[in-house]
Amino acid sequence: MSDDDTKTGGAGDGGVLFLGDSITAGGDWGQWLPGEHTINLGIDGDTTDGVLARLDEVVQAAPEVIVLLIGTNDFGHHRASAEHVVRNVESTLVQLRRALPGVRLLLVSILPRQAEYASKTEQANRHLRQFVATCHAQYLDVWPALADGDHLAEQFTNDGLHLNEDGYRAYVGELVPALERVRELPPMSRPISLADLRDAQDR
Repeated sequence: MSDDDTKTGGAGDGGVLFLGDSITAGGDWGQWLPGEHTINLGIDGDTTDGVLARLDEVVQAAPEVIVLLIGTNDFGHHRASAEHVVRNVESTLVQLRRALPGVRLLLVSILPRQAEYASKTEQANRHLRQFVATCHAQYLDVWPALADGDHLAEQFTNDGLHLNEDGYRAYVGELVPALERVRELPPMSRPISLADLRDAQDR
């Protein structure tokens, strides 16, 4: 977390909270989104299990918008299945919706990386795209903007995984209009119900 984010973040301050791993942690969101109050809760190397374990911090911040990007580290060294990632991300969204009924949720598709991870990533993204409406969330598919076939385009990365300056520029180019769209929708007026949870578990 940057010094600027530490100073501006806090319970009840609203704003846009970025939740995720090193892709999120490395973003200079305050500079790229001028006029926005931003909170960066990205942690290098984080996984979907890690995000689930620290949702209390997210709820305490009481943001207006949450941008969630997580999952690629679960696939590192082929440790986790697509099903594991999908289950954890769905649980994260459900818990956030229950705790923060009025928050606007934006789930970003898991980014492309080296080609060997493409199958799991695409499988997880396909299921998550179908799920988000259950939690009154929006889905941002950045794969078309960042991928070259089945991998992260070379001009957007120096190591096949992390975004370089051009990669972040392309990502933010997709993110800004997505944030505008998510704010145009009416906020959720009620907590997610047990029936919603059962529907989510049956998917």
